[in-house]
Amino acid sequence: MSFLRQLLRRNDGGVPSELRQQLRRLEKRIGYRFTDSILLVSALRHRSVLNKENLGRHESNERLEFLGDAVLDFIIAEYFYHLFPGMVEGQLTKLRSVIVSGTALVEAARRIDLGSHLILSENEDRAGGRNRASILEDAFEALIGAIYLDRGIAPAREFVETHLLDNWREVVKKDEYVNFKSLVLEHAQANSWDSPEYRLVEETGPDHSKRFVVEIFLNGESFGRGDGSSKKSAEQKAASVAASKLGLLGSDDLDSDSASG
Repeated sequence: MSFLRQLLRRNDGGVPSELRQQLRRLEKRIGYRFTDSILLVSALRHRSVLNKENLGRHESNERLEFLGDAVLDFIIAEYFYHLFPGMVEGQLTKLRSVIVSGTALVEAARRIDLGSHLILSENEDRAGGRNRASILEDAFEALIGAIYLDRGIAPAREFVETHLLDNWREVVKKDEYVNFKSLVLEHAQANSWDSPEYRLVEETGPDHSKRFVVEIFLNGESFGRGDGSSKKSAEQKAASVAASKLGLLGSDDLDSDSASG
């Protein structure tokens, strides 16, 4: 047993029969059967249940999410590298950033009904945690990490290609899926600029209904503003304005490479 798997395993307690039945339903839905069910439990276990179950922080799905994020990046990069042998690095990077964006991962998680299988605290469950985008995104990546630890890169690749890459052409056409912050950051790095700076310029509304306005600066110059219900969404919108000004959103090169693939 690998060192990582030993750290993830809870003593030798196994999986209760009721939970095992729930896991089997998820396995059937994703088309993958775990050899080690403890890994699947770990991928589904949100940190909100740790105190109740007297578990350490490392026993939530956050470690598997960390691993799954890296595995996902590799699988996506490899997939498009082979699919488009004539595509340049910048376009490959753009494709990857779109596919691994939070929105695309959340939609993939919802398609497999991942939320209904999450192991959450009662409070988190009542607060809508099963449908919360950040929780679904993390759990989807954790699931990839669990599959990788269970039986290696081949089944992890099959899972990603089946449940995330099956409609990649439709995904890349939707601006809502583009990780604009990544695009702008990569452009800045390619030109040896400093990292983009996001300045909060306005915050309004009550705590339950905040609105944020963020301005993005590159090399000390403002490239636009964005607003949203969170700082993260406002930054994403500001980055989309900057990406448009920088000419990073044109689809002609991608379309021509797609046609040749």
